[in-house]
Amino acid sequence: MYGFDSYVALGDSFTEGLNDDLPDGTFRGWADRLAEVLAAGRSDFRYANLALRGKMLDEILDEQLPIALELKPDLVTLCAGGNDIIVPGADVDAVTERLEEGVAKLREAGIPVLMFNGPDTKVLSVMSVLRGKVAIYNTNLWAIAERHGARMVDLWTMGPLHDRRAWSDDRLHFSPDAHRRIALKAAEVLGIPVESDWREPWPLAEAPSRWIDSRRSDLTWTKVHLLPWIRRQLRGESMGDGLSPKRPQLAPLLPLDVLEVPDSAPQQQAS
Repeated sequence: MYGFDSYVALGDSFTEGLNDDLPDGTFRGWADRLAEVLAAGRSDFRYANLALRGKMLDEILDEQLPIALELKPDLVTLCAGGNDIIVPGADVDAVTERLEEGVAKLREAGIPVLMFNGPDTKVLSVMSVLRGKVAIYNTNLWAIAERHGARMVDLWTMGPLHDRRAWSDDRLHFSPDAHRRIALKAAEVLGIPVESDWREPWPLAEAPSRWIDSRRSDLTWTKVHLLPWIRRQLRGESMGDGLSPKRPQLAPLLPLDVLEVPDSAPQQQAS
């Protein structure tokens, strides 16, 4: 219907769909939501999602990219490198040079590519220190997209993502409603009409957060999320160890896949 009969999603936890939970404990995410829009109820549309949480850029290019090149879908979405650049001391320019190799291969194969840049972390306590690295990375990504004729979903300038309610408690992954908005933005970039508007403002917060509540939240986040991440980095472990992609092959969206799953109610302003 929109010129896309097949779609392959490549990436890490962002594209896998954390933390857009389904009732069975799996994740939906913006890529699944976009696939539903692209399918438009057609039984002949095929979709694969090879993304897996914790994957570094080299793993994505070595493990996922060759499959996409072999499948030759009508569309590939690629968001990668985020796990690389948040590591202390990471060379952002080197990461983007490596990413460009993957984009070039896809485009040389005649596959349309939809890229995603990094979101602005200004609203996130502690994580806001990453803004400079993300900004440099994004500038490089825009240049890559221009050089190779790829399209870009600009997460950095998406106003609704500048609200704390767009983020999960781990401050790394998006909330269900943010995933919904990102899927709508991706459809817009592809020129696909949708009924909802990703720009819709969040409901008014009931009360502003207090300084003491924010500091308590920082302590909880450090204990529950940051320290375990540091331990995994030191041990060379990944959240995705032992896991497999949720949709490893191009396959039609089954009726169960496209059932309307109620979005979580908008979160109140987090402290």
